[in-house]
Amino acid sequence: MLINPIATTLLLLGLALYVKRGVPAYIFMTLIDIANTALLMFNVIYYREFTDFMTINVIFGYSSVSEGLSTSSLALLKPQDLIIVTDLILIAIGFITRFLKVDPNPIPKKQAVAMTSFSVFMLLFNIVLGEISRPQLLTRTFDREYLVKFLGLDSFTVYDAIKTAKNNHARNSATSSDLNKILEFNKENYAKPNPKMFGIAKGKNVIIIHLESFQQFLINYKLNGQEVTPFLNSLYNSNQFYSFANFFNQVGQGKTSDAENMLETGTFGLPQGSLFSAIGTGNTFEAAPAILNQTEGYTSAVFHGNNGSFWNRDNVYKNMGYQYFFDSSYYNTSSNNLTEYGLKDKLIFHDSIKYLEHLQQPFYVKYITLSNHFPFAIDQKNQSIQPANTGDASVNNYFVTAHYLDQALQQFFDYLHKSGLYDNSVIVLYGDHYGISDTRNLKLAPLLGKSASTWNNFDNAQMQRVPLMIHIPGDNNGGVQYQYGGEIDFLPTLLHLLGINTQKYIQFGTDLFSPQHNQVVAFRNDNFVTPKYTVVGNTIYENSTGAVITHPSESVKKQIAKDRKHVNEQLTLSDSLNNKNLLRYYVPAGFKPVDPKDYNYHNDFAKILAREAQLGNKSDSLWTLNHDKTTINDYNSDAPELQTTDKNTANVKSADSSASKYFSKMHEYTGLMSKIEQGQELDSSSSSTSDSSN
Repeated sequence: MLINPIATTLLLLGLALYVKRGVPAYIFMTLIDIANTALLMFNVIYYREFTDFMTINVIFGYSSVSEGLSTSSLALLKPQDLIIVTDLILIAIGFITRFLKVDPNPIPKKQAVAMTSFSVFMLLFNIVLGEISRPQLLTRTFDREYLVKFLGLDSFTVYDAIKTAKNNHARNSATSSDLNKILEFNKENYAKPNPKMFGIAKGKNVIIIHLESFQQFLINYKLNGQEVTPFLNSLYNSNQFYSFANFFNQVGQGKTSDAENMLETGTFGLPQGSLFSAIGTGNTFEAAPAILNQTEGYTSAVFHGNNGSFWNRDNVYKNMGYQYFFDSSYYNTSSNNLTEYGLKDKLIFHDSIKYLEHLQQPFYVKYITLSNHFPFAIDQKNQSIQPANTGDASVNNYFVTAHYLDQALQQFFDYLHKSGLYDNSVIVLYGDHYGISDTRNLKLAPLLGKSASTWNNFDNAQMQRVPLMIHIPGDNNGGVQYQYGGEIDFLPTLLHLLGINTQKYIQFGTDLFSPQHNQVVAFRNDNFVTPKYTVVGNTIYENSTGAVITHPSESVKKQIAKDRKHVNEQLTLSDSLNNKNLLRYYVPAGFKPVDPKDYNYHNDFAKILAREAQLGNKSDSLWTLNHDKTTINDYNSDAPELQTTDKNTANVKSADSSASKYFSKMHEYTGLMSKIEQGQELDSSSSSTSDSSN
C-alpha cells in the first residue's frame, strides 16, 4: 500500500516531461495533479458511505445520484482530509511567493523516456507483488478493496475502465443463444410453491414499504431502556405477520436501487455501479408491475419524496411497467418539509393519500421512505428519543431517525385500518440495505454487547440482516420464520402468494415458503451465508459460535464447494442476463414486453382521476367506495409540519376540490356529448366549454 501509488503517480506526472515548452508543461502537470487529487477525494467520500470504491459506471452514472449524494458529502468529510489537497496548496503558495519558479529549459527526451520506463517497471513489479499476495487478483476481481490495496487507485480505475468497455462490447455482441445456460439454471433451481400458501392472497392489494437503511438489529432493540421501534416490534412479533429473522440484503454499489431491482425483477444488481444508473434506461425487464398488470389487472404506482431522476428511476420504472410515479413534484417540498434526501416520512405517507385513494384496486404500490438515511439527521422538533453515545454522530442519530420512521409507520397503519385497506392488502415491509457501514460497526459493537477489539468479518456479514415482514389478509398463522433467504427470493415468494406461477419467468431466487427453497444467500462480493456457515473469502465461520473453522472436514469442504458453485453460477448468470440485456430475446407465454413509450409520469393525478371517471360506478377506487369523499380525514398524524408549512386542511381541500372539479367537468362533458349524440341544439353555456374544462 505504501508503494503502489508511486508507479502511476510518476507515470502520469511524467507525461508532462514530453512537453518541451516550460509553462505548458507545468500547467499540464498541475492539471494532472488536480484530476488525481479529485479522484482520491471523491473515493474517500464514496468509501465512507458505501464501503467501496468508485467504478467507471458509478462515475459516469453520477449525475443520476448526485442530487442525493451532494447533500451528504460535507457530512462525510473529516478535518484530516485537508492533507489530500495540501500539495496543491503548497505548490500554489510556492509559485505565488516565487519560492518555486518555472524552469524554461525542456527536459531531455532520454530523461522523459527513462522516467516512463521506470514507472512502467514499478507498475509491473507492483502487479507481480499483488499476484503473489492474492493469486488471480486480476482474473477473479472478487473484491475491489484488494485491487486498490495491491494496485493503487489509478490502476484500479484504468482496469475498471477496460473491464467496463469489455462488458459493453459483450452486450453489443450478445445473441439469443446466450440464454441457454440461464434457462437451464432457472429450470434446475425452480422451487415449487407451498400448496398451503399458493394463492392465499389472490386478488389482494399489495403495499410494499421500503424501509431505508433499516437493519434487523433494530427490531426489539432497546436504547437506554427505551424501545427504538416499538410499533415495528409489535408487527414483527404478531401472528398477523410472517416475519423473517434470517433475511439478508444482497446489494452492491447500487444499494437502494439494487434492492429495488431484486425485489421487482428477481435478478441481482451489477458487480460494479448501479444497474438502474448504468443500463436501466435501455434494459428489458420482466418486473412485478408488468406481470401483475398483465395477469391480474393490477394498477401500479410508486410514492417517493425525492426527484424522479434519483437513481434514474424515472426511466427504469417505465421499463418495469409502473403506470404512475408520484415523485417530489407531486408534494409540498418547502425546505421545512424535507430531510437530506427528500420529503420526511410522516409527510410522504400522509400526503400520498390524495393519490392512493383514487387508484383502481387491486393495486401494487411501493413507498420509499427517506428519513432514515445517512447522515441520519432530522430536526429537533421531530426527535422523540435520545441519541446513542458512541463518539460517531451518524451511529448515534441512526436510532433517532429509525424511531421517527417507526412513528410514521404507525400513523400510516392506523389509516390503513380505518380506511379498510389493511384487511384487503398484502403489506410488505423490508429493509433495503445496511445503515451502519462496516467501517462504523466498531463504534456500534458495544451497543450490541460485543467488543470492538474482537469484531471481525463474521460479525460484518451477520449485520447484513434486514427485516422482511409480510401481512396476508385473513391469515393469523404468521410469526417469526427462521429459514435463511435474501432479497433475491422475494419476487417468487410474492407471486406465489398471489397465485401466479413463476416457472416461466427468469428469476434467480426461490419462494421462501417453498419446501424446496435454497437457503444459500449470496452476497454481491461472492461471499455467502447458509444456516450453518458464513463464508468470507476463503475463511469459513461456524454460525453457532462465530469461530473460524481452520481444519474443515471433507464433508464440510464438499458442502462449501457446492454452495460456492451455486453462488458463482447465480451471480455470473444474472450479470450475463443484465449486462447483455438478454431478456430482449425471451418472452414468456402470455407476457407482453413492456414498451417504455407507453408511460409518462407527468400529470399522473389527472390520469388516475380520468380513469376513475371513465369507469364511473364500476370504479374500485377507495374514493368511489367512500361515496366520492376523501379519506385524508381518517389520517391522524402528529407531524408538526402539518400545522405550519404543510397544513392538513390544505391537503384535504386539495383532494376534495381537485376531484370534485374534475368530476363536475366530466359530468358536464358527458351531458354535452349526450346532446350531440341525440342531435339536440346546444345552448350558449354548453357550447362555451373551454379547453381547460376539457
